[in-house]
Order: sequence, then C-alpha cells, then structure tokens
Amino acid sequence: MTVSLTRFLPILDWGRNYSVSTFSGDLSAGIITAILLIPQAMAYSALAGLPPEVGLYASIAPPILYAFFGSSRTLAVGPVAVASLMVAYALSAIAEQGSSDYLSAALVLSVLIALCFLIIGVLKLGFLTEFLSHPVMAGFTSAAALMIAFSQLTPFSGLSERLHFFDLFSPNGISNTINGINGTTLAIGLFSMVLLYIFRKYLEALLRKIPALDPFAQGLSKTGPLIVLILTTFTVMTFDLSETAAVPIIGLIPEGIPTFQVPDFSAGLISDLLPSALLITLISYVESVAIAKVLAARRRQKLNVNQEALGLGFANLGSGFTGGSPVCGGFSRSVVNFAAGANTQGAAIITALLIAMTLAFFTPLFYFVPKTVLAAIILVAILDLVDVKGFLKNLRYDKADGIAEGVTFVSVLLLGIETGLTIGIGMSLLLHFWRSSRPHIAVVGQVDNTEHFRNIKRHKVKTYPHLLAVRIDESLFFANATYLETFLLSEVAANKEITDVLLICSAINTIDGSALHTLEMVQKELSDGGVTLHFAEVKGPVMDRLQQTDFFNHNQDIKVFLSTYDAFKFLSEKGNPLLNNPEWSI
Repeated sequence: MTVSLTRFLPILDWGRNYSVSTFSGDLSAGIITAILLIPQAMAYSALAGLPPEVGLYASIAPPILYAFFGSSRTLAVGPVAVASLMVAYALSAIAEQGSSDYLSAALVLSVLIALCFLIIGVLKLGFLTEFLSHPVMAGFTSAAALMIAFSQLTPFSGLSERLHFFDLFSPNGISNTINGINGTTLAIGLFSMVLLYIFRKYLEALLRKIPALDPFAQGLSKTGPLIVLILTTFTVMTFDLSETAAVPIIGLIPEGIPTFQVPDFSAGLISDLLPSALLITLISYVESVAIAKVLAARRRQKLNVNQEALGLGFANLGSGFTGGSPVCGGFSRSVVNFAAGANTQGAAIITALLIAMTLAFFTPLFYFVPKTVLAAIILVAILDLVDVKGFLKNLRYDKADGIAEGVTFVSVLLLGIETGLTIGIGMSLLLHFWRSSRPHIAVVGQVDNTEHFRNIKRHKVKTYPHLLAVRIDESLFFANATYLETFLLSEVAANKEITDVLLICSAINTIDGSALHTLEMVQKELSDGGVTLHFAEVKGPVMDRLQQTDFFNHNQDIKVFLSTYDAFKFLSEKGNPLLNNPEWSI
C-alpha cells in the first residue's frame, strides 16, 4: 500500500528524507528559477495572445501540483514558447485575441490538455510519444521558431496593426510596414536583444571568474532577462516614453493571487478545441519527457514516463481552474533549475510561492514594462530552435528522415501547425512502413572452416551451389513478407542448381499471421519446384508460436537447426563448395 501510494505521489518518496542541505539547494534554485520565470511567463503569455498575468497564474498552481505527482526531481513546469504558439494558433480560430471568449477558451484548452495527459498516465500510453520521430519534431520546432519570430515582429517594432506574412508581398507591403514602425520601440527592442545576447554568451564566463559565484554561475547567467526587463522598464518610466514616444507597455496587471474558477465548458467549444488539445499534449509530453530523462540520467535517478503524464495532467488541471494557460516542462528553465542546485521539486514550490508573492504585492512595478522587451526575450530564447545543421545531418545520414523533416517544416509553415504536424507524423509513419517493407536480406556463406557466416557481398566465404542460405535482418510481418517471398523465388528461379533454401532467423523476433501465411505459400511453391525449405536459429518465443500451428506438421521435409553451422554441416553433404571472393564494401 505504501509503495503504491509513493508511486502515485512521488513527493512522499523524496519528502520523507528532506533535510536542511536539500532545502538550501532547493532555495537557491527556486529563487533563480523564479527570477527567470517571471519575465518568461509574461512573454510566453503574450505569445499565446493572453494577458501577462495569465502566464504568471500558470506558474503558481501547476508547479506545486507537479511537485506532488511528477516523477522528475528537477523538471521546471510552466508556459513554454512552442506550446504557447500552438495555443495562439488553436484559439485564433475560436475567438479574437483580447476578448473574454478567447481567455475562456484558453482555460478550457488547459483542462482538455490535462484530461489528455491523465488518460495517457492512467492507461499507461507513454509509448505513444515514440511515434513522433526526432526528424518530425525537429522540422516542426524549426518551423514553429520561424512562426514565433514573425509573430513577435509586431510588438518588437511597435507596429500599430498586427503584421501578417503575406502582407509583405502585397503592393507597397514592405514600405507600409516600414512606415508603421515605431522607432523608439524598435530601438528599445534591439538594445534589449543585444544585451540579452551578451548576457547569454558571456555572463557565465565572467561569473566563473569570481570564486564565490562559480557554483551558481550557470544559474545566475540566466537572470539576464530580468535585468534587461528592469533596465528598460526604468527607462520607459523615467522618460515617460509610453506617452511621449507611444511605446506600447503592459499596463495594469490585476493584483492578487489567482482564485479557483470553473471554465465555461460547452460541447461545441470542446469539439473545436479537442484536436488542438491532442497535438499540444503530444508535443508537450515529448518535450517534457526528453529534458526530464536527460536531467534524471545525470543524477542516476528513475523517471516514470507514465507518472510524468499524470504530473503534467494535474499541473494543467490546476492551471485551467486557476486562470492559467497550458503548461509543460521547459528546457531552459529546467536546466537552470538543475544547475542552480535543485535537489527536489521543493525548488518548484519555492518558485511558485515567490511568483505568488510578486502577484500579491509587486504587480504595480510591471506597469511600465515595454512589450518590445518581452518580444526580445522570446526572440533570443528561440535562436537555437532553427536547426539547419541538424537537418543537413539527417539528410546525409538517412534521406527518408531528412525528407520527413523537410516536409514537416514546409507543411507547418504553409498549411498551419495542426495540418503540418499531422502531415509530418503521417509522412514519418509511411516512410517507416516503406523501409520496413524492404528488410535487409543477405545471402550468407561460411568463413573458412569457422562457425561464422557472413554476407557473400562483403566477405570471402564458402557457399554451395545447391544451397541458398539467407539471413533476414528484421521481424516478419504483413508489410515485408511479400518482399521476402519475391526475393527467394527470384533467387531460386535464377539458379536451377538450388535444391535447399535455409532461412537464418537470428534477427527475427516475431512472425505475424500474414507472414506465416506467406511462408506457407513459399514452402509450397518451393516444394512444387523440387526445393526444400529449412530454418536455423529460430528464437524460442517465435518457435513456440510456430509449433502451435500446422506449419511443421504438414511439411515433414522441413528441418529446423539450432545453429547455422549445424545446418551447413548437414546440408553441405549434397554438393561441393564454391569460394566467393568479392570486393570488400561498406
């Protein structure tokens, strides 16, 4: 009972051994992560088309709930860039940004995402994330980064109207856009980006030169966004730039911590948002589990992917019922949290409490925050998301993966997030089935007089004219069985001396019903031509299933050998060996 309870509530596991030294690490990490999260939460909330306080609301209840149910000790949960963009895309089809319906739909979306996560966790469907291949994720992320960057050009440059990509190609589109730029706003944005880049690139190295700060250098180097936020806000407030130069600012943020509220559910709204909720859940899950695995491995800690789904589910549930936007594990925040000394999710609780205090007492300080600095924070944060080198690497190593990544990238840009991502996933699965339908098949021979057998196209080996020995390097199922049938019958038809065919099954883990039917047909066709089919190195579980059928009972001539060596020794008596001596190839 205790074991199952701690598995469901991981906080009971790490909480019972909590100590002063553990708390000291959590305290420093909690403070530093809060400093990073405050500007990020407001920026990502703006990216989602939501008021800045919504991002802060999403940084209080969700991390606390995740601390109770999540299995990762150091994952930092909150709003993230890619998910925020997907939220904006989903909600833009429902209502106009800034309207009450838009905000209401965001809360419903958080709850739907929570339910998707909880279903994954309860039914233990964590394996579903494996269907989202790395090339598809990379293509989607790169396209999303460009979409994020373009969406931030409006607040970054102070344009009075929202800029759309195709507006640039309309008559006088570029000149009208340039004329609409607020010069002061753009100058503040550019200054912020330069400063953020300097902090990101050089601050850590400078801090490491101070012995007392060296252990915290990586964490402190991430405080650049808050420093830039304070500096630009002070400038705007001192020179009253919101009035004298029309620099857009955040304005009034409601004081006080979020309260419990029930979203306005309706059947029509749920059906409209459900497809988006599923995709956001999938992307958020992959992103969260990926960084959680990396951090857990560094400390040799266990990570339960299904428990992660429960943790993220309860986190989004808390967000939806406290006025927050959808959340997941953030890469940069989690790394900062880890580097700053976080030992447990106690650091996340401390971060949440600090943000709650900020909302309760310090919201007037955010009144003069220029929107351009939030855009600058986002633009700098996504610099690394467009991975051209990774795409070229995938294309060189595996053209199919490169094609899947490229198709996903183009589809997301031209057709939108949901359609593009769906096309990418479909393309990835189709390419997987295409490759699986053409397994690697090697004709093998004996290396000298050893018990080793290798591909005749790669090694100097001994073969027999009457014996065709074939190794199939993949399990047999409905998609590739016909390919094996065609290969065997073609080889036999091309060589009239063949009287025996040996299938080496060392790499076969399963044979499904369709493949079994194909093997029965192959055996009959070979037998009609005077050729006998044999098997070697059949794995125990595969053999157990074959023995439950009539395949061997109806075909008494078939022999099953424990090893390829035994098969060659027995079957070689029918003929003289030939020595194959091809050129070595890679």
